[in-house]
Amino acid sequence: MTLRPFLPALLFVLLSFSQLCLAQPQHPRIYIKDSAREAFLVSQKNTAWKKTYVEELKAQVDHYVALCEKDPEWMVSRLQMNWKTRHDKVFLKGGNFSHSEGKAPVPTVRFSGTRDWATNYLEPAIADVEPYFDDPRGMHLVHKESGKKEWIHPSKSGHIIEGINRKIMKLVQDAAFLYWLTGEERYARFAEPVFTQYIEGMYHREAPYDIDQTGQQRLSGLATFEVIHEKITIYLTVAYDFLYDYLRKHRSDQSHTIEVFQRWADQIIVNGVGENNWNFFQAHFLIYLAAALENNASYANGKGQEYYLDQIFEVTTDRQVALKESVLVFDQETGIWPESASYSLHVITSLLEVLTLYDQATETDAFADYPIAEKATLASFQYLFPSGHIIGFGDSKHEPISPDIFEMLIAHYDKYQEREKEQLISAMLQELIDRGEYTRKAGDLFHLFFYVDELDSDAETDIDPVAMGLMTPTFHAPSVSMFLQRLGAGRHAIMASTVGAYGNHAHANGIGLELFANNYVLGPDMGRGPSYWHPDHRDYYSQFAAHNTVAVNGQSTYRTMLSYHPYTLDNSFPVSGQPASQFDKVTFSKASFVEPATNAQQQRLTAIVQTESEQAYVLDIFRSAVAGSAAQRHDYFYHNLGQTLEIRDSEDHPLALQSTDKLSSAAGDHKAYDYFQDKQGTATDKDLSAVFRLSTSDQPDNLMKLWVKGSADQSVFSVQAPPSRAISKRTAPDSMLGAQLPTLVLRREQAAWEDPFAVIYNPYLADDANAVSAVDFSTALQPAGAQAIVVSLAEQGVEDHIVANASVNELAGGDDFYQKGLLSIVRRRLDDRQPVFFFVSGVYRFDYEQWQVISVGTAVTVSIEVKGEDLYLQNDQPVLIRIPKGETDEMPTILLYENGELSAERKGVISRLNPEQVEFRLAKAYEKVVVKR
Repeated sequence: MTLRPFLPALLFVLLSFSQLCLAQPQHPRIYIKDSAREAFLVSQKNTAWKKTYVEELKAQVDHYVALCEKDPEWMVSRLQMNWKTRHDKVFLKGGNFSHSEGKAPVPTVRFSGTRDWATNYLEPAIADVEPYFDDPRGMHLVHKESGKKEWIHPSKSGHIIEGINRKIMKLVQDAAFLYWLTGEERYARFAEPVFTQYIEGMYHREAPYDIDQTGQQRLSGLATFEVIHEKITIYLTVAYDFLYDYLRKHRSDQSHTIEVFQRWADQIIVNGVGENNWNFFQAHFLIYLAAALENNASYANGKGQEYYLDQIFEVTTDRQVALKESVLVFDQETGIWPESASYSLHVITSLLEVLTLYDQATETDAFADYPIAEKATLASFQYLFPSGHIIGFGDSKHEPISPDIFEMLIAHYDKYQEREKEQLISAMLQELIDRGEYTRKAGDLFHLFFYVDELDSDAETDIDPVAMGLMTPTFHAPSVSMFLQRLGAGRHAIMASTVGAYGNHAHANGIGLELFANNYVLGPDMGRGPSYWHPDHRDYYSQFAAHNTVAVNGQSTYRTMLSYHPYTLDNSFPVSGQPASQFDKVTFSKASFVEPATNAQQQRLTAIVQTESEQAYVLDIFRSAVAGSAAQRHDYFYHNLGQTLEIRDSEDHPLALQSTDKLSSAAGDHKAYDYFQDKQGTATDKDLSAVFRLSTSDQPDNLMKLWVKGSADQSVFSVQAPPSRAISKRTAPDSMLGAQLPTLVLRREQAAWEDPFAVIYNPYLADDANAVSAVDFSTALQPAGAQAIVVSLAEQGVEDHIVANASVNELAGGDDFYQKGLLSIVRRRLDDRQPVFFFVSGVYRFDYEQWQVISVGTAVTVSIEVKGEDLYLQNDQPVLIRIPKGETDEMPTILLYENGELSAERKGVISRLNPEQVEFRLAKAYEKVVVKR
């Protein structure tokens, strides 16, 4: 799709709609028009999920209607209002309610208690709300722990005040809908007094004023501390829309309603945050307010539907950026929004809802002008772990992609007869249904009116996002400093997410790591704390110690939330966003970062290596150093699901640990360290292993074994860390939800650059043979900074020889070995030392016995797999390759493939420098080369 000029189309639609509205206001229209009522009645009657929703909605509303028929004041009296004081002025102290004062002719709407939703008190059910409650002592609420009622200042009540009003107004909305649906006036008689009481109470109350004149003054809505929390506007506008005829008949003057809607819209526009997700959330509420209003000419101030639609889509102010500009914040290449995954998905959902409602109001295909909506929706598959839940970096949590975004795309494709796309997305949604992860049902009226009755029955049911290229072996999203690696399938699927801190809702995590293996996110991120303002979030969950990363001098930190501390992705394999390559045994990334609190240089090389049994292990080499500082320390953190952590020495004996007071702010560390409990440790320069054991009643024990390189001046600690607030039932067993996490801490009392942290992560299940039998870190190479690791896969009869440098320009040398470049992995058989595969990346020259890779200009990535007598190669740059000469004088045939087709063939030649080698040149990148020997 191409972007059409949007402004002329918008103006045409607005003018046309204005002329229609001049004739006669048509209501309802936000979700449906009366002209579609009969078709909806048929659909609702014949579609099971719609029928069920309406029946359940009716039963719920009927309960309250019956109560109000006995006592007409039953519901209206439970609104949170200034019933006695009738205060018309609200005063805040920053993010907290301070007091109210003044005098209005009617009871006024109470403002929310605080910006922080975290509270120690329970929100009462509607039936338990004291009628006409307005007491100078504050709120009278039940404490979550004691179960007893306490008098508290409203600022301690979280969002309870707005929550009660929102629940009541949703019932009003639902009753208004049932009035339209059934024609029964008892629903309107129930809804109208509550609606009117609230509207009048808001009409006679001013917007809040911040006494301290903090930034809060430009964030507040009319009912809540953030204009993006004004969800009650949805219920008010939809109630008004469905009650319109009844209101005209019984309360013909709706000027106060119109003014409240206009003031609310103006408040949302003038306040907010212009540079992040708030634009979309504000637009979400504005579109409802706009759709409820008539045309501009209907009002003396000219602020009608056209005015507010223009404000949404075309006008940029300091606090509300036009939607046409806001969508440019999406990475136009990847489709990724620059926030943590949960918030990115919320933005996509809000954008789709705005476009859907605009389409409904104007009969204009706005999706065609915003192709990023479709691109971003499909890009969201890249966030997924193999379990189907999104990654947990920053303030995210492990949750599925909301089926709402697929439902809205399907509805759009159905309306505009884009059958191929409809069938594709329908098939994806059907996959979720078939796996038991989604049931088609309405959660609210929006779903009821906009979701298609039935998914396209002709859609393919065997849809694999991996096969479709929606989930690729690697994916780089620079807009959030994220690199994902995936390898394997089924129970052997493993995934590594490496993240920096870039964009909104980010944490201070350096180069953080999250690991999925054995069907769970074994090495999870921590998610956000109870709220952004809670000390647990500020002091722990958003800090280095809560992440799988390295902190420096115990003081690493930087600005969280809106953060600008990405890493640089130096090297990776395979190419980001591309389908699986011919060589599928290795993925890797190398990222570099400067830790701002200490100016430390940091680098993390993370690779997934698949073994012959399809199990995989993860290589992690983390370098960290403060240049020019003699005294420095570096703490490597790794948190894992499990009940126990056992640390064993190089002889496989339990390592004796002692209780310690280290790892604390009293010892000079960041206060995040104070959250660790049961701290035990010891100093050791020997290699060791650490085994996390996760036991459940219905599955074999889930094990994560870490093989850890020893080092001088290194200590090891076992601690208990606070629970991860990111994990969920699909990414961890129920027993781990809310449970402390056993955590390994490696502390280095010197620079960790030439002698970096080196760890092999080895996940396996207790009923499987562990593929890794031993790991040897002792091979000496020159110079000292080169890391040589041998991973023995004894039962498979092979071992992996890994050599990693700090950069493509560094050297490593040993017996029959030379490497100028970043990384090499050689798998060879134990019986005859013959290679199974070579993988080199970021390499200028690589010599291994009679094998040789020499780049021609740029550091090269090359894979060579031995399959019988043949070699299968892949390269990304021009390269010269030398291989051992065979036993005969016949030269091997080189077959070159492009786009899956054989493009050329030629013979190798004897190397002029070594007659025991055959050489050939590849003048460009090839996805497949076969050498027949």
